Amino acid sequence: MEEQLAELAAKVAAIETKGNLTNTMFAETYYYLTIPLMIIIHAGFLAYEMGASRAKNALSSGVKNILAIAFVIPAFYFFGWWVYWAFPTGFSLSEGPNGISGAAYANSFAWGWGEAAAAMGPNIDDQISGVFWGAFTLFAATTASIMSGAVIERIQTVGFVILAVILGGFSWTLAAAWGWHADGWLVQSWGLHDFGAAGLVHAVAGFFALGVLINLGPRVGKFNADGTANHIPGHNLPLTAMGLMLIIVGFWGFLMACVVVGGEAWSWGANFATIYGTPTNLGALSFNILMSVAGGIIGAWLGTRDPFWMMSGALAGIISVASGLDIYWPALAFIIAFGAGLILKPAATFLEKFGIDDAVGAVTVHGTIGIYGLVTLGIFGVGYPALLGEGAPTISLVGQIVGAVVFIAIGLVTGYVSALILKMVGMLRVPEAAEIAGLDTVKVPAQAYPEGIAASPPAAS
Repeated sequence: MEEQLAELAAKVAAIETKGNLTNTMFAETYYYLTIPLMIIIHAGFLAYEMGASRAKNALSSGVKNILAIAFVIPAFYFFGWWVYWAFPTGFSLSEGPNGISGAAYANSFAWGWGEAAAAMGPNIDDQISGVFWGAFTLFAATTASIMSGAVIERIQTVGFVILAVILGGFSWTLAAAWGWHADGWLVQSWGLHDFGAAGLVHAVAGFFALGVLINLGPRVGKFNADGTANHIPGHNLPLTAMGLMLIIVGFWGFLMACVVVGGEAWSWGANFATIYGTPTNLGALSFNILMSVAGGIIGAWLGTRDPFWMMSGALAGIISVASGLDIYWPALAFIIAFGAGLILKPAATFLEKFGIDDAVGAVTVHGTIGIYGLVTLGIFGVGYPALLGEGAPTISLVGQIVGAVVFIAIGLVTGYVSALILKMVGMLRVPEAAEIAGLDTVKVPAQAYPEGIAASPPAAS
C-alpha cells in the first residue's frame, strides 16, 4: 500500500510539474509574440513618416526611425530597465510596499553585468526575464518613434539620436516607474490607473516632442510673416495611410503586452491581470480596441473628411481609451474615441497658432489625446480599484489629473532642456541651406526615387 501511495504521489507531482511547465512555456511565448507585433508599430511609423515627408526628405526620415530603434534598445538594456525598477517610490530609491522596487532590488537583476547579469542574458532556468524585458524595450522604442514624426525635415540625425536615448531610456521609464508599477507613488498615493499607457507612454512622448519643437522651430516656409500657417503636404499620402494602419496592427501587441499572464510565481494570481493586479482578459481588449478604432475614425471623418486625419483618428481612438481598456464597456469606449476623433484636428490647429510646426500631429495625437484619455478615466472609472489588495486606492478624477500633470512635466521638461542644450551646442537643427536642398540630398548616400521624381518645393502656400 505504501509503495502504491508513493507511486501515486509521484505521478501527481509529475502531472503538476508538467502543468506548471506548460503554463510557463505559454507565458514565455505570450510575451515573445508581443515583440514582433510591436515591431510592426515601427514598420508603420517608418511608412507613415516617410510618406508624410516631402520627396527630398523621405529617406532621411526613414533613417531616423531606424536609428531610434537601434539606439533605444541598448539604452534600455544598459540603464532603462534599472530605472523602471529602482525609481517607483521616487528619487529616494527606497523599497516600496510590495517589496519589488528600489535601488537594491533593481541592482539584483536589472544590470547587464555582475551577479545581476544572470537575469540579463541567456539562462535556461529563467523563462520570463528576457521576453518581459523585450516587451518593455519595445515600449521604450515606441516613445522615440512618436517623437520622431513631429521633428521631420529639419533635425540633425545625431541630435535626434541623443533625444531618442533620453526619451526611451529615461523619461518614459521614470513615468512608468511612478505610474505603471504596483509600488509607484502615483499609484499608491493617488490611485492612478493607466492600463494601456495613454499617459505614461503617449502623453510623455507627445509633450517631450513639444519641448523639442519649441527649440527646433518650424520648417522653412511653414509660417508666413503674419503668423498664418501654410500646409506642407507629404509626398505620398497612401504610404502614410498604410503606415498608420500598420501602427494599429502593432497596437494589438502593445496592449497585449500590458496584460500580466496568470499562473506564474511572478503573476498576480491564476488569471490575467493588469500591471496593477486588477482583473482583466484579452476579451476586454478585443471589444474595446475595435470599438475605439471605429469611434476615432468616424469622429475624425465627420470633422474633417481628410484621409490623413481619419487614420490618425483611429490611432487617437485607441489612445483615448487605453487607460481604461480593462474597465470600459464597449459602447462607452466608442463614445470616448468618437470624441477624440472630433477634437483631433481642432487641437492640432490650435497648437499651430502658437507657431509650433508638428509635421504629423504627434503632439496632438499622442500628447493631447493621451491626457484626454487619462483624465476621462477619472470621470468614468471613479471608485474602481486602482490596485489589487484590501484597502487599495481607488480611481479618482483628482488622481488622474495629478498623474496627467506629472506626465506632462516629465515629458515637457526633459524634452525642452535636452533640446535646448543641443541647440546651444549646434547639434539640434540642420543649416537652412541643407533644409531647402533636402536632407536626402545632403545627408543620405542614396536616392528614394532614383528614376527622377522631382523634389518637393520648400512649402505650398
